[in-house]
Amino acid sequence: MSIATTVSPSLADAIASFEAPRLYLGAASIGLPTRATVAAQKADLDLWSASNRFPMDYDAIIGRTRASYASLVGVTPDRVATGSQTSVITSLLAAAVPDGAEVLCVDGDFSSIVFPFLQRRGIVVRSVPLDAIAGEISDATWLVVFSHVQSATGRVADVTAIVAAAAAHDTYTYCDTTQSAGVHPVDASLFDATVCHSYKWLCSPRGVAFLTLSERFEAQLTPLQAGWYAGDAVWQSCYGPNMALALDARRFDVSPAWPAWVGAEPAIGMFAALDIDEVWARTSGLGNELCDAIGIERQNQAIVTWADPDGHDLERLVAAGIKASGRAGRLRAAFHLWNDESDVAAVVTALAKR
Repeated sequence: MSIATTVSPSLADAIASFEAPRLYLGAASIGLPTRATVAAQKADLDLWSASNRFPMDYDAIIGRTRASYASLVGVTPDRVATGSQTSVITSLLAAAVPDGAEVLCVDGDFSSIVFPFLQRRGIVVRSVPLDAIAGEISDATWLVVFSHVQSATGRVADVTAIVAAAAAHDTYTYCDTTQSAGVHPVDASLFDATVCHSYKWLCSPRGVAFLTLSERFEAQLTPLQAGWYAGDAVWQSCYGPNMALALDARRFDVSPAWPAWVGAEPAIGMFAALDIDEVWARTSGLGNELCDAIGIERQNQAIVTWADPDGHDLERLVAAGIKASGRAGRLRAAFHLWNDESDVAAVVTALAKR
């Protein structure tokens, strides 16, 4: 039986919620909105235009979205802070690294979780290949930083090995789940911190990001970006000089881009209700079908990549109306909820025109 026909009713409903996703293999770059997200944002614009939107209206939306995300990644809402950009969230962690301490990163990892550490003076930032990172953790490593799924290659990190090595050396862990949350099962409770921008696999508007924190790691951080939205009572925290910050991870919230959260609420709620193991089986299965069809080793990934240094294969896909991407000299074809065997066949046909 084909992958496309062996789906649960809830996944079938989720697949049907997208408007026109055929030949779209670009989720690793930007996801597609569901009809519910589009409708919610249009309704929000209508309310705003009619002078019927007020800032307090968004609080419940953000609260529900925070709770849905917490459920999706296996933590409680009090462990989730909200933000808007991965690099800005990472900067909070970079500021907390003690002088002289080591931060261990992955060669070729996404810049937003690496560059903020490179800007810190007085610390050691070391990068090693993904396969070597667990073995390179030592007593000198204060923090190990890595993406759950590598953006350029789609490779999935060996979380079990990394977490075990970090525990053995009392090293903190920071995992970027931007390329995994929504398509691959994520258990954020395994890590001291995770970051996720939701505009890719979670199909939300850009500007909605999440930070999860363990209690022990939260104690290491200073809420340098604290503003009114980090207050324990948000609408009583608009003016200084005194402020009572929230007592949980919400103390690291930044003021939200309201319209983006309106669109994110139905999308993240939808993903939180899905069996993500089923989503991964479907998407990585389609990825393996493509690998088989074009004669490369199975990658067991939702993001299938192969060497395309001159971009000729990407040009063939684009000419055939297929939306994919190229990164680091490789073609990147990303399979998500809406894709099926017809997308695999279209790629194979386009590449045959070599």
